[in-house]
Amino acid sequence: MANQLWVKKPIDKLLQESTGEGNQLKRTLGPGSLVALGVGAIIGAGLFSITGGAAANQAGPAITISFMVAALGCAFAGLCYAEFASMIPVAGSAYTYSYATMGEFIAWIIGWDLVLEYAVGAATVSISWSRYLIKFLEGFDVHLPTALTVGPWDGGIVNLPAVFIVILVSLLLMKGTEESAKVNAIIVGLKVSVVVIFIVLGWQYIDNSNYIPYIPDNTGTFGEFGFSGIVRAAAIVFFAYVGFDAVSTAAQEAKNPKKDMPIGILGSLIICTILYILFAHVMTGVTNYTSFKGQDGIAPVAVAIEHMGSTDASGVIHPDYPWLNRAIIVAILGGYASVILVMLLGQSRVFFSMSKDGLLPRIFSSVHPKYQTPVRSNFMFMLFVSLFSAFVPARVVGEMTSIGTLFAFILVCIGIIVMRKQMPDVPRGFKTPLVPLIPILGVGTCFFMMAFLPLDTWIRLFVWMIIGFDVYLWYGIKNSFLSDGQASTVLNGRKVAGLTGIVLAVILGGIAIAHNAMTNGEQAGLFYFSMIFAVVHVILFGLSQMKKA
Repeated sequence: MANQLWVKKPIDKLLQESTGEGNQLKRTLGPGSLVALGVGAIIGAGLFSITGGAAANQAGPAITISFMVAALGCAFAGLCYAEFASMIPVAGSAYTYSYATMGEFIAWIIGWDLVLEYAVGAATVSISWSRYLIKFLEGFDVHLPTALTVGPWDGGIVNLPAVFIVILVSLLLMKGTEESAKVNAIIVGLKVSVVVIFIVLGWQYIDNSNYIPYIPDNTGTFGEFGFSGIVRAAAIVFFAYVGFDAVSTAAQEAKNPKKDMPIGILGSLIICTILYILFAHVMTGVTNYTSFKGQDGIAPVAVAIEHMGSTDASGVIHPDYPWLNRAIIVAILGGYASVILVMLLGQSRVFFSMSKDGLLPRIFSSVHPKYQTPVRSNFMFMLFVSLFSAFVPARVVGEMTSIGTLFAFILVCIGIIVMRKQMPDVPRGFKTPLVPLIPILGVGTCFFMMAFLPLDTWIRLFVWMIIGFDVYLWYGIKNSFLSDGQASTVLNGRKVAGLTGIVLAVILGGIAIAHNAMTNGEQAGLFYFSMIFAVVHVILFGLSQMKKA
C-alpha cells in the first residue's frame, strides 16, 4: 500500500459492516420517520427570523425567488446525497461517501468538517433556544436572572437553559433512536401546524399592492435589491435549509435504506421549500416589506401578525389573532429542540463511523447492549456541546455551521462524479440525473454561496481544519484499520498531510492579513491569534517533513 492517504474503503466492506453481527445500530426508521427527521432538522427559527430581514434589506417581495434559488442549490446536493445514501446505506453521511470515492485523507477532512455543521451547530441553536425560552416565560411574567441565562461574553456567568436543552436531548438520544424519532415527529407536527396556520390565516389579509414592485430597483449598492439583492438574499436564507443532509447520517438505522433514504432526503427538502415560499409570500403580502427593517428574532412574524386584522376609522389595525404570536414562540422552541436532536444524532453517527475505521478512539463506536445507541459518544458530545452552549456566544460559531455545510455539499457533489467513473456497476436504488451537470451545478452554487460569507468565517474554518490535521497526523494515520501497519506507510502519509497542512497555514495567514486590512484592525485579537497559529503550524508541519523512516 504505497500511499495510505488515498486508500478507499471498498463498497462491499461498507455494506458488510452495516449488516454484520455485533456492534450495530438498530434499524427502526421508516420513510415517514426519515422525512420527519429531515423536516425536523430544516425548519427551525431561521424561517421565522431570517425571512423578514432578507426581504427588508436585500430582496423585497422577491424573497420568494431567493428561497427558490437557495432550494435549487440544496436540490443539486440533495440529489447527490440521495444516490450515495441508496448505494452506501451506512452511518456517516458525507464522511463515508468520501471514504469510498476519494480516499481516507479527503474522508477525514469532511468528517472533521461535519463537526462544524452538527456539534457546533447544535451549540449555536441551543443558545438561541435559551433566548426564546426567556421571551416565552416573560409572557407569563416569569423573569430568569441574567447571570444564569447568558455566557460571560454577554454579561452573564453561564447559560443554564442552553445546557438544559442539550442534556435533555442527549439523554433522549441515549435512550434510543426509535424513541427520539417519535418525539421528533410530535415536535415536527407542532411546528408545521403553526406554519400552516400562519399561511392559511394570513392569506385572507394579503394586499396585492404590497407586491409592487415585486423586485425593487437596486439602490446602487451590490446586494441591495435588484437581481444582486435576490442572489444575496438567497445566500442568507440558505441557512434556513441547513440540516436536510442529516437524514443521511441515519442510513444505518433505516429499515429499507436503498428505498427510504432518497424519500427522506428529497421529501423533506420539497416539503420545506413549499412551506418556505408560501410563508414568505404571506409575510410580504400582509404588510410592506419595509415594515420588517430593523426587526430581529421573532419580530418579523410579529409585525406580520399585527397586520392580520381589521382597520378602524382612524386607520389603526386591530389584530384578529393576537394569540398567534405566542404560538409562534412555542413552535420556535419546539423547532429548535428538534434541530438540536437531529444535529446531535448526526454528529454521533459520523464519529461512530470514523471510530469504526480506527481514525478516532473506539469509545465513539461503542454501542450500548440494551439501547443499541452510541451512548458513550452521545455523553461526550453532551459535555462538549454543553460547554460551548454555557460559555461561548452564538455569534462566534453561527456562520461556521453554514460554511461547514456548504463545504460538505461540494465534496459530496464531486464524489458522485468520481463514483460514476470508477464504480459504474455498483447497484443504486436511486441515480442522480444528468451527471455530471447536476453535480457541477451543485459545486458551483455552493461555492458561490460560500464566497458571500465574511472573511473571519473563513479564518475560523481554516483554523478548525488545521486542528483536524493535527489529530489525523498524530492519531488517525497511525491507527487506521486500512493501513498496512508499516512505518514507511505512516511516514509517507504524514509527509503528504503535513505538506498540505503547511499550505493551509500559509493561506490562513494570507486571509488573516486581508481581513485585518479590510476591518482596519478592529479585530486585532483574531488577527494575532491567526498569525501565531499559522506560524506555529508551519514550523510543526515543516518538522514532520524532515523525519526519516
